[in-house]
Amino acid sequence: MEQRRKVVIVGAGSVGATYCYSLAQSGLADEIVLIDKNEDLARGQVLDLVHGQPFFPTVNIRAGSSADYADSQVVVITAGAAQQPGETRLQLLKKNARIVGSIAGEIASQKCRGVMLVVSNPVDVLTYVALKRSDWERGRVIGSGTVLDSARFRHLLSKCCGIDVHNVHAYILGEHGDSEFAAWSMTHVAGINIDEYCPICRKCSDWKKQRRLVEQQVRDSAYHIINYKGSTHYAVGLALVRITGAILRGENSVLTVSTLIDGEFGISDVCLSVPCIVSDKGVNRIIESPLKKEEILALLGSADILKEAIGSL
Repeated sequence: MEQRRKVVIVGAGSVGATYCYSLAQSGLADEIVLIDKNEDLARGQVLDLVHGQPFFPTVNIRAGSSADYADSQVVVITAGAAQQPGETRLQLLKKNARIVGSIAGEIASQKCRGVMLVVSNPVDVLTYVALKRSDWERGRVIGSGTVLDSARFRHLLSKCCGIDVHNVHAYILGEHGDSEFAAWSMTHVAGINIDEYCPICRKCSDWKKQRRLVEQQVRDSAYHIINYKGSTHYAVGLALVRITGAILRGENSVLTVSTLIDGEFGISDVCLSVPCIVSDKGVNRIIESPLKKEEILALLGSADILKEAIGSL
C-alpha cells in the first residue's frame, strides 16, 4: 500500500494557517492535520480551509492530536510566542525553548519516523533544542533557517539587476537573524558569478555600495514587516511549502535550512543555515562550499552568537 503524504502542523496561528493554506493549494500532501493548544482556533482554521476544497487539489484537512505524529512524514512546528516590534529573534529564546522542547519530546514519544521542521523563532536555537529533546538523528530535525532570507535576497537582487528572480541564484547563510550574511561567492545571475556580472550590469553606479545596501535590507526585512503589520506569514508559508516538497518528493534540493553542524566549516555543536541537500529523510548532506575568508569568519561569528544563546539555557 502506498504511503500517504501526511503533514502535521503544530500551531494554528498566522504562520501555521497560512502555510496550511499554501500547502493545500500545492497538491503536495494527501492529508494535513492542524494541532493547537487552542483547540477552537484549530477547528476554526480547518473549517475555514475546507470550505475552499472545491477550488484546490483533493486533500484531507482536519484538526488532530498528538497521536497524529506517529504516521506523519513531516511535522512542522510553528507554535510559540510571536515576535514583537523591536524584539530580536534571540530575545524570544527563553519564551519559546520550553514550548518547542515539550512539543519535540511529544513527537518523539509517538515514535514518529518522519522529519521534524522547526519554524518558531529563534529558529536556529529552537532547532537545536528540538534535536536534543527528540534524540533523533541530526538530519531528521531541521529548521526553516534562511530559506526565506535567501528568497528575499534573490528578490532584491532581481530588482537591482533587472533580471527575473528565477534566473538569480543566491544564498544567505548563518543565523536566521542579525548575524546572517550574504554568500556573495555563491551568487550567480544568469549563470554568471556576481563578481563578473556586476561590472557589466550598468544598473547601478556604485555596485559595491549597492551590495551592502541589499544585504542590510535582507537583514531588516522582518523588522520592517513586523513594524508595518505585526507579523510575517505569506512568504514564510511559501518557503515552508518549498521545504516540505523537497522532503515529500525526495527531491535532493539544495536549500539553506538550519541543521546541526558537526565539524563542517570548522564548526561543531550548533544549528545554523548552510547549503544542504534536502530529501525524504531531511538533510542528506551538507555542502561545504568553498567560501571566501570573510564569509567563513562571518559564519564562525554567527555560530559563536548562537552557541552563547544555547549556553544561556
